[in-house]
Amino acid sequence: MKRTTPPYRADHVGSFLRSAPIKEAREKREKGQISAAELKTVEDREIEKLIKKQEEVGLQLASDGEYRRSWWHFDFFGMLDGVEIYELDHGIQFQGVQTKPRSIRVIDKLGFGSHPMLEHFKFVKAHTKVTPKMCIPSPTVLHFRLEPGAVAKSAYPDRDAIFDDLSKTYRQAVKAFYDAGCRYLQFDDTAWAYLCSDVEMKKAKERGMNIATLADDYTRVINESLKDKPADMVITTHVCRGNFRSTWIASGGYEPVAERLLGACNYDGYFLEYDSDRAGGFEPLRFLPKGKKIVVVGVVTSKSGTLESKDTVKRRIEEAAKFAPLEQLALSPQCGFASTEEGNVLTEEQQWAKMREIVEIAEEVWGQ
Repeated sequence: MKRTTPPYRADHVGSFLRSAPIKEAREKREKGQISAAELKTVEDREIEKLIKKQEEVGLQLASDGEYRRSWWHFDFFGMLDGVEIYELDHGIQFQGVQTKPRSIRVIDKLGFGSHPMLEHFKFVKAHTKVTPKMCIPSPTVLHFRLEPGAVAKSAYPDRDAIFDDLSKTYRQAVKAFYDAGCRYLQFDDTAWAYLCSDVEMKKAKERGMNIATLADDYTRVINESLKDKPADMVITTHVCRGNFRSTWIASGGYEPVAERLLGACNYDGYFLEYDSDRAGGFEPLRFLPKGKKIVVVGVVTSKSGTLESKDTVKRRIEEAAKFAPLEQLALSPQCGFASTEEGNVLTEEQQWAKMREIVEIAEEVWGQ
């Protein structure tokens, strides 16, 4: 039952703790002490080391760990045509802590253009012997993160009017990454988790969103984004309840969205958080269509360094297999280890212990 195409039985969401040289170089760059070219030299060297580490622990895929990014989402969005990052008077509110006060706004017509992250992917592809994986934020996140008034009237009449161009932009992105050699692309998505949370839906309504149509709108945007996907390209999604310095935002099981997300959205695979009670039970997996789609169960947490016992992880996989076929399941951490450059509260040694264990468990459960 070993898989030769992604998502793999032992997989990973994407981001890793930033190494000390990366942190030091980025700090120096912010202070103007080194040039952009000097920062890139450090990033290149550290990403090469990271790729080798992923290969050494037995993963069939490798990412750049998002080492070149400050945020998992805003960096990508800010490099799209028609979007800019700007300062707010508040950050994104997690449990007991806020992020830096930044957000995005739409100032012109959306487009993909010559996005710098294409080169980020090409670097990974050129330096790995396994499958290079690229992670980008989902189009739904761009829409969900827009504050009231964050869309220029000269570009679109309102927030919801961006949907068609947003899908078109992502079709351009899919083609561009494919042409760059990418066969494993992931859309990271917090919006679907917020749709499962009464608290977050109340906040969304207060921000002027039409919460009654969001699930249908987002299903359409995703499928329009994916409609030209080549047959030999795998596109998955990761549904996240928030991951910043080991804290979180949303609570609520997948039941409100599972039928639409698993059945109606045309993804090849789903990375679903299952490391805490906030994610609910495995029952929503009953909506996974029989066939080729894969659910990667995130029962190993990236939020702490405590190593789960193999028996506990295996029992969780057995529980999930009551609602979806074992051959349509895989294993990963519930999220990346550093959705922002600050990273979660654990050590690099603990991070790699978790990744090694995931590979070992996958081999024991699904075989070589």
